[in-house]
Amino acid sequence: MYNEKRVIVVLPAYNAALTLEKTFKEIPQDLVDDVILCDDASKDDTLELGRKLGIKHLIRHEKNKGYGGNQKSLYNKAIDLKGDIIIMLHPDYQYTPKLIPSMVNIIGDELYPVVLGSRILGKGALKGGMPIYKYIANRLLTAFQNLLVNYKLSEYHTGYRAFDVKVLHAINFNENSDDFIFDNQMLSQIIYKGFDIGEVTCPTKYFEEASSINFRRSATYGLGVLGVSIKHFLQRNRLGKFTLYK
Repeated sequence: MYNEKRVIVVLPAYNAALTLEKTFKEIPQDLVDDVILCDDASKDDTLELGRKLGIKHLIRHEKNKGYGGNQKSLYNKAIDLKGDIIIMLHPDYQYTPKLIPSMVNIIGDELYPVVLGSRILGKGALKGGMPIYKYIANRLLTAFQNLLVNYKLSEYHTGYRAFDVKVLHAINFNENSDDFIFDNQMLSQIIYKGFDIGEVTCPTKYFEEASSINFRRSATYGLGVLGVSIKHFLQRNRLGKFTLYK
């Protein structure tokens, strides 16, 4: 716990058997009260490895629900377990668990209710091997989003996030997409509700075992991001009304 706040790490997993153990062993167990793993119908032994590692809370999707569907299960379980600070960490070891104490401190000391691990602050993205087309797309999409949602972040596309549970209670995340656009919808909802977001510099690693989406799915995601940003702009300026912001 931190400042009498219960800390929970959630791991959205799909075919993560090669990297799960390394990720889990770097989670600071003296600070984290619970770890939840959701196996989204993996084809490897992710779930069995989770049991072997002693992860207490395991969720198994018999059919693949997608990245967003995985997170929904995890956040709902974390809320059920009375988590106060909830950190979403990919178990593919692309993001370092060693930043968890810093993220917890920021939320636990009430500096920000949301913290993102940014690959763009500094030179972490390209240094860690981010493909150049993804880097350029990230920068262009982020500039477009900052303009339309009236906020300023270094990136909206990191998968390393920490939340005060009050944020999860305030947004309609269960109505979001089950696909990758879920992450972007969440940030749009958070900004629309008026929550401040902090960022910490996060080194990242791109390697064969790390999860990544291909060019076609990246393009689909990019178009989805543009759509979310436009909806946010219309809702904010009372030019439209969307269930995303209930």
